[in-house]
Amino acid sequence: MGRRDIEIGLLFSRHGSYALIGEAGRTGALRAIEAVNSDPALDVTFHPVERDPRGNIDAYQPLCADILEATAARHVIGTTTSWSRKEIIPTLERAGGTLWYPCPYEGFEASDHVVYTHACPSQHLVPLMDWAVPRFGGRGYLVGSNYIWGWESNRVARDLILAAGGQVLGERYLPIGDTDIERMIDEVRATRPDFVLNSLIGPSSYEFLAAMKAKAGSVPILSCNLTECELPAMGQVAEGLISSGPYFRGARGWPASDGIDFGSSFEAAAWLAVRMLADLLAHRPGAERMKLQDLLASSRAELYGIDRATNHLTLPVLIAEIRGGRFEIIARRDAVAPDPYLSRRQRGEAPSRPSLTVVSR
Repeated sequence: MGRRDIEIGLLFSRHGSYALIGEAGRTGALRAIEAVNSDPALDVTFHPVERDPRGNIDAYQPLCADILEATAARHVIGTTTSWSRKEIIPTLERAGGTLWYPCPYEGFEASDHVVYTHACPSQHLVPLMDWAVPRFGGRGYLVGSNYIWGWESNRVARDLILAAGGQVLGERYLPIGDTDIERMIDEVRATRPDFVLNSLIGPSSYEFLAAMKAKAGSVPILSCNLTECELPAMGQVAEGLISSGPYFRGARGWPASDGIDFGSSFEAAAWLAVRMLADLLAHRPGAERMKLQDLLASSRAELYGIDRATNHLTLPVLIAEIRGGRFEIIARRDAVAPDPYLSRRQRGEAPSRPSLTVVSR
């Protein structure tokens, strides 16, 4: 039998405040498409249908609709912010499409039309707080971009800090792209927290890091979303930043990676989305038109550790510090099950509070 030609959508913003993240995701997806199309064991050839929302939230829904209505694509890889993801879910529901979402997010969501290939809070924020509070202390200051990622990340962080007997000294937000961070810096200097959790994105985050380095001394800064793809924009001011995620460059253990060295976790998660989709469609004629839950009802899906109840993946948890312009892993756990609603932690079960192996100090 010959190969089946299948169109898939790519919906990444290559312009705007979070263009570096969008470019990283696009790179991973295109890299995986090239690998799929040259793999003789597969009978599918992917043809990307690209749309660029240019960081404009109002463009995501019509561009997603265009992919699903004007082409044969039923699967879309992409979106970066939770705001953009939530914008297109109703369109996916109406058209019977599926989004493969390759970015960390704040949790408390599960959709029959979304596969989440990056980390949820039990795989980034919870282990980061569990690691950081005993080392630095429980007096935290929280900053974030003024949309759902910032709001929910800081809400969860506040609960974790208070549960550990700590204190939240301040909580501030900026519109996406805003760089007016002086009030935040003044409050950090006045309150002297043990650490700052930075849930800002794009230029807001870069400006905050620069000002912290210049004016606020050596307060530890933590993140769940900063990766290698933004190092060129951050520069030397990012030295010492501590970030958590499922992958950092050179790390082992990324699902089904065949030892590939990815540029960042955003690239790795987009690559995994395409590769997983190819494996689920291969040698199953017509599978590209299946409902997601029917598509995932396959032993192949089990190889990726997908939780069928929530469509999230089991992933490694890594904590890394920027040293000499690169992320060095300082703690890790090889496989943490997804718990997007933090339900296991609420019941006091151990899996939602993973103990991390210290790699170096």
